[in-house]
Amino acid sequence: MRQFNVAVVGATGAVGQEILKVLEKRNFPVRELRPLATARSAGRVVYFKGEAYTVEETRPESFAGVEIALFAGGAASKEFALAAKERGALVIDNSSAFRLEPDVPLVVPEVNPEDVKWHKGIIANPNCSTIIMVVPLKPLYDAAGIKRVVVSTYQAVSGAGAAAIKELEAQTKAVLNGEEYPPQVFPYQIAFNLIPHIDVFQELDYTKEEWKMVKETRKIFHDDSLSITATTVRVPVIRCHSESVNVETKEKITAKEAREILSRAPGVVVVDDPAAKKYPMPILASNKDEVFVGRIRDDNSLDKGLNLWVVADQLRKGAATNAVQIAELAIKYGCVK
Repeated sequence: MRQFNVAVVGATGAVGQEILKVLEKRNFPVRELRPLATARSAGRVVYFKGEAYTVEETRPESFAGVEIALFAGGAASKEFALAAKERGALVIDNSSAFRLEPDVPLVVPEVNPEDVKWHKGIIANPNCSTIIMVVPLKPLYDAAGIKRVVVSTYQAVSGAGAAAIKELEAQTKAVLNGEEYPPQVFPYQIAFNLIPHIDVFQELDYTKEEWKMVKETRKIFHDDSLSITATTVRVPVIRCHSESVNVETKEKITAKEAREILSRAPGVVVVDDPAAKKYPMPILASNKDEVFVGRIRDDNSLDKGLNLWVVADQLRKGAATNAVQIAELAIKYGCVK
């Protein structure tokens, strides 16, 4: 099997660390690994398949000889993605920098794998909340069509980075001890609280995170007729995003039929037994690559409606795993130089 020179940009961050774990777990054909990060993180050591690698500072010349460059996200994408592309690397980018560019495929392998084939050097990884939602929506879309989606998210603090995790942990201890811990990462206290505000507010007072779910889903499905409305909420959970998804289909599909369809869907695990109190939860989905679906119910207020409860690890399927799956598809389709 052909092996590849692979760069991981942002290798010391939460997503970068997960990318390294997923590359190892899936036995990705790495010939040479090049972990890259900011000047502040250069010199740190990361591990891959039991070997220690010293992290280098990301520069344009870092991508000489690199065939696949996995960007973990952040400012590095805008600064270095084009430099990597110009040097012949296939860039798989986890930031929002290129997602809505018309000449950049936005790919979830279980949903639109063929889009990998028309890349021009950059393939975008969708927003984590979008990925988690569209994986179970696709088989329903294929079976009955989708007219409208109403989604509310319950997003873990790790989606805001390592500092957010530390803030939740320290703030929780402080509150329990009757002490003060002023918020720094979030606009309000996150311990024992919910914050209905992720990213900046934009048109119609929806946040950027909410608009991402709308616009990215339409692009992934190649269907601008999809009506989607979202409310995104930060919750005091360390890992795994959860979503309440209400789907109005074009053709009637019962909860039983939906359960059977989803049970056969790639990347989906159905956990749905209310009598036994079995349903997806963050503590069950953590460190897993699948999207877990439960609480599958007919919408009692709508003839062609379904309710779903969806949970997945946003650092894995919502970021690292999806990126590595895209790289695997590119190799399969012969799309890597």
